[in-house]
Amino acid sequence: MQTATTHLDREHCVRAVQSKDARFDGWFFTAVLTTRIYCRPSCPVVPPKPENMTFYPSAAACQQAGFRACKRCRPDTSPGSPEWNQRADLVARAMRLIADGVVDREGVPGLAARLGYSTRQVERQLLAELGAGPLALARAQRAQTARLLIETSALPMTEIAFAAGFSSIRTFNDTVREVFALTPSELRARAPKSGTGTPGVLSLRLPFRAPLNPSNLFGHLAATAVPGVEEWRDGAYRRTLRLPYGHGIVSLAPRPDHIACRLTLSDLRDLTVAISRCRRMLDLDADPVAVDDHLRTDPFLAPLVDKAPGRRVPRTVDEAEFAVRAVLGQQVSTAAARTHAARLVRAHGKPLDDPEGGLTHLFPAPEALAAVDPETLAMPRTRRTTFTTLVRELADGTLPLGVESDWAEARARLLALPGFGPWTVDVIAMRALGDPDAFLATDLGIRRAAQELGLPSTPAALTARAEAWRPWRAYAVQYLWATDSHPINFLPV
Repeated sequence: MQTATTHLDREHCVRAVQSKDARFDGWFFTAVLTTRIYCRPSCPVVPPKPENMTFYPSAAACQQAGFRACKRCRPDTSPGSPEWNQRADLVARAMRLIADGVVDREGVPGLAARLGYSTRQVERQLLAELGAGPLALARAQRAQTARLLIETSALPMTEIAFAAGFSSIRTFNDTVREVFALTPSELRARAPKSGTGTPGVLSLRLPFRAPLNPSNLFGHLAATAVPGVEEWRDGAYRRTLRLPYGHGIVSLAPRPDHIACRLTLSDLRDLTVAISRCRRMLDLDADPVAVDDHLRTDPFLAPLVDKAPGRRVPRTVDEAEFAVRAVLGQQVSTAAARTHAARLVRAHGKPLDDPEGGLTHLFPAPEALAAVDPETLAMPRTRRTTFTTLVRELADGTLPLGVESDWAEARARLLALPGFGPWTVDVIAMRALGDPDAFLATDLGIRRAAQELGLPSTPAALTARAEAWRPWRAYAVQYLWATDSHPINFLPV
């Protein structure tokens, strides 16, 4: 019978552990048979003998097999596996939903319903590939959230237990002891003592796989920021968040080995979801070495990759919001798109208080936009039709856009909407759905860059040339955009 460990190449895993290769952190976990502890591949302690190692594809599988998390390398803080953001199959979609807190909010039946499969099918496939079912995977995530709150806040343990998603204090205590071999109080006592933080603000470190090029990532987010919802201030990107239980404000600043994250949440139960969505927006679980090595095989792209490796695809925290903004940006400049969006935000967004004063609203929900009188929208009639059709279908659930979306199905539904052409569909696929192979062959900036590099510049010929860049064409787009001296981020449909 094939098990989850069958998918792991033992020889490669052993070599990664012996070389302490941090690139594999999050890809797999090393369980030590003699100590019953599990580690990340880059654990700083002396590696165990190969015969004492066994490997698991998830922390949940390690915990389910009776192993405890290493106190030195803290494997629960590894970057996530890049597998779940580069695949569109059932397991990858399920993992994205679990990271978004769906099992905690809706249970396994809710997870299965969103995926369109039976609970038995979902459990069987997750168990086969990850060595753990959805409940165990969600439990491992709750333990990680609990640890974050224990170590970074002064909240009472009772509040932390329920904020992390545990149903009782007893379950919280038992899980923390089982996973970390420490009580919650002992975990807090061991945590590094930080200075006096801002009350109500959680300060976290979001890890990533190096290299990371912050200029393309944060530069794009800052250049397209919608006033009132997003801003760039004092070296950090800030924005408002609509979350399942409330709202939040996040500040994200690049550091050499992590992203400094400061979160203010109206309901702490949203912590796991907020972190997951911020990581997804910044593409922090990507494997830049694998991406760049593949793109370097093209002699035209190699100099671009060597000049500034580690480019990420800037994504979004809200798929529906991005789809609306893509329509607002059709056939206008970036500045005009921001103006249109800001106007909608002021008129229909939910106001909120920002202690720092720069952010004023949540981006309007599709339900609020669907109720807008079309005649009040300052846009051409054809785009008004596109806009109203999109928000209506988003609001009534006819067009589901989320981490669980099947990329091919979502593309087909988008293309069927009036006013949606290849560029709009592909930019939504790339930045909202997270398809790493989305390619904007009709983008004027991409076509100009291709011409400057001596590549074919017509959409059909460029698409054919880009076949060699699969499955990372969305990353090739980032490198090509960087060559254009007059980039256009919002273009014809």
